[in-house]
Amino acid sequence: MTVEIEAARALLEIGAVGFSPQQPITFKSGIRSPVYVDNRRLPFHPQHWRIIIDGFARLIEREGITFDVVAGIEAAGIPHSAALAYALGKPSVFVRKQPKEHGTRSRIEGGDVAGLRVLLVEDLVTTGGSSLSGAEALRQAGAVCENCLAIISYGFAEAKAAFESAAVRLHTLTAFEYVLREAGDGFDTAPVVAWLRDPHGWAERQGLE
Repeated sequence: MTVEIEAARALLEIGAVGFSPQQPITFKSGIRSPVYVDNRRLPFHPQHWRIIIDGFARLIEREGITFDVVAGIEAAGIPHSAALAYALGKPSVFVRKQPKEHGTRSRIEGGDVAGLRVLLVEDLVTTGGSSLSGAEALRQAGAVCENCLAIISYGFAEAKAAFESAAVRLHTLTAFEYVLREAGDGFDTAPVVAWLRDPHGWAERQGLE
């Protein structure tokens, strides 16, 4: 079984992916969505979490990614980055969303990354803003940051363009095509398919705006 299918099944089995076309959620960007992803559930389900961490390790090997340090984005990326670093015997740091208000005022916590290749880890990529802000903070600290792992991405065109512009390669463990395929007949996936095709215009077409 591929890592994409294993990860999709794991997320569905613990309810980390949910479908709510009648009560869409609103992202920070303002986009309204009939599907949500809550990967914060994973540490509560260690067997499923292990599938994700092992999947990351397999993805790293498959893609030939080389790195010295694993970094997690505050806050949702930190558990996964720390677990992955521990499993691989690599140093781990995390990247604050904002500089702390005292002390060194650094956004990087855990160690000096200057001159080191850092692999960034996110739980979920929407527009890519937080991930790429983290990559920039690592670069400002002297690190080389060229790769980002995420459990899943919504696949927005603007996110793809942003990662390309920042010269950061995004590697996702799974994708919504696998989630929808594995969801089966118990879920009405048609609204999600329509939303993925046009996330910005979906709510208006549904008469929700």
